[in-house]
Amino acid sequence: MLVSPECRCLTFGPPLVSNYKYLLIDLNIHDFREQESFFVYKIISFQALFNRSLPRTYETMPSAVAVATRAPTPAANKYVVVGPTNKRYTPATKKLPESLVLSARNVEKQEFDPARHLNIIPPKKILRMADIGLEGVGISDTAVSEPFSLWTEDAIKQMRAEIFSEAMLENCQVSSSFASNMVRGYNAKLAPFIHRAFYSPELLGAVSAIAGIDLVPAFDYEVGHCNISFNEKKPSQAELEKMGEDGDSEAFAWHRDSFPFVCVTMLSDCRDMIGGETVIRTGDGSTIKTRGPTMGTAVVMQGRYIEHMALKSFGGGERISIITPFRPKSPFARDDTVLTTVRSISRQDALFHDYAEYRMRNLKARVDRQLELIQKDRHHGGCFDVEGARAWLSEQQEYIESMLTEIFDYEN
Repeated sequence: MLVSPECRCLTFGPPLVSNYKYLLIDLNIHDFREQESFFVYKIISFQALFNRSLPRTYETMPSAVAVATRAPTPAANKYVVVGPTNKRYTPATKKLPESLVLSARNVEKQEFDPARHLNIIPPKKILRMADIGLEGVGISDTAVSEPFSLWTEDAIKQMRAEIFSEAMLENCQVSSSFASNMVRGYNAKLAPFIHRAFYSPELLGAVSAIAGIDLVPAFDYEVGHCNISFNEKKPSQAELEKMGEDGDSEAFAWHRDSFPFVCVTMLSDCRDMIGGETVIRTGDGSTIKTRGPTMGTAVVMQGRYIEHMALKSFGGGERISIITPFRPKSPFARDDTVLTTVRSISRQDALFHDYAEYRMRNLKARVDRQLELIQKDRHHGGCFDVEGARAWLSEQQEYIESMLTEIFDYEN
């Protein structure tokens, strides 16, 4: 069998070409000959590769004592993420209405108590990936839930009070080409209620049950990202007719998220609001409009793999939503997290510390388990599985390569 030099350097030695990750898109590394000590590579077209229905990986990864028999999941490169056009962290300059800030602060502080602050009622309907023509894509069968009850009125007041505190607005208010007013990147000292709420077992259990996979917040810096906007304007008939169509009706353009799942909570009264729905693009290119959350409710969506956009809202005054991204809890699960949409709205040191720490913890857990398997196999007199070890190493190499793509000195 002939293997091109480019392919050979990818599989039998260190990656010597700069387009390493992109070559992998065109390689279907699934046909293994057990009687020979090499893989058979099939060069197939980009479209053919991604039109196939491939099994997903949840808790499995190749071990040193068992050759991987599964086909690779579709490369994350297909699910392109586009970020803001601004390159650096930019503090927000648009002044918030004083009445909003003062009313939000006029609340007696409470410690988070799940019995008092959570009102979890599971959604009646969950749209599956198969329902939108994306079966086999992503890390779960869940696409998006309908809005479901998650918070009590007391909880909403506590979160608003923390978001609009003087310290938060002074240190964590940021803008981008996507949104003019956001509050994000705050720690548990600035917002203890929000952090305790999103790390509570009760909330994690509810979100994970909807997602169909055990999830945890992506990392501390991303907990409770808050979008703030105002619009008293009533829509014209032409604007009403355009809602749901591509064009000027979107508040956020078509995009995919940086993180596998998101939980979006509404902190505003939306009774007088028109619009604000989320539109998702299905596998065949058609679109589906889904309802956005109302005050105290939330929506869970696998936004990393679903192209979607938020429509403009009219009337109702304020529109304040809080978004927390989630990733798989298991260090062995597939994780296509990127930093594209958050890098330029984040302080570099804090973002990279959080990102690198969780990725290194995952990598350490994988190495520890692999070492245990190798030692156990040796103890029982088994043969060292060269192909299985190489497959595992290749998987970790891809994991590290993805970190190299995300970590660079963007502030300078």
